Amino acid sequence: MSTTIQSEMRDSAKHSTLTQLRNEGSVPAVVYGYKTESTSISVKERDLLNTLRVTGRNGVITLKVDGKDVDVVLHDYQAGALKGDIRHADFLAINMTEELEVDVVVHLVGTSPGEKEGGVIQQPNFEVKIKAKPSAIPEAFEVDISKLEIGEAITVADIRKKSKFEILNDDGHALVLVSAPRTEADLEALESDPVETDANPEVIGKEKEEEK
Repeated sequence: MSTTIQSEMRDSAKHSTLTQLRNEGSVPAVVYGYKTESTSISVKERDLLNTLRVTGRNGVITLKVDGKDVDVVLHDYQAGALKGDIRHADFLAINMTEELEVDVVVHLVGTSPGEKEGGVIQQPNFEVKIKAKPSAIPEAFEVDISKLEIGEAITVADIRKKSKFEILNDDGHALVLVSAPRTEADLEALESDPVETDANPEVIGKEKEEEK
């Protein structure tokens, strides 16, 4: 599904312009890629957030740029450390007939027998990189754990041939595992081992945001 967002041209050279745009509820952005020269634009943050709720993180957006419709995906963005607002966005213009490389969230499906027996489900990696046409990119990559016992794991090697998508991660990329439950001896060992604390903790300052 494609959703349209209106953009406005902007002056990329002035810092004061970025501040003014954000104060007005807009997001400074840039669009580049397929048949599109790098262009500085801005979009309404409200419109962008509403669109992402519909299309998902990897969904296709129709971006109106200087009177033209451009098919794009949200390639990257910067979020504010405190409010979580979008401070800057990069839109990648795409060819709808060519495959893209995208990171997709791993969603576990089913109930693990090992978990029923007291094992603990762990996800070493929460995303998998796949190649797919823009219209076929899934909101999540499903991994079936209905046969996973204690001590077993699922890696990319286990699902590569079964997947309808081309997976770009290495075979050893671990997606999920079921570890054995901790014994009473393990818990007692943790309680008896005091946690060391730094008497002079380091003061972490505010991260300086990089402006584009």
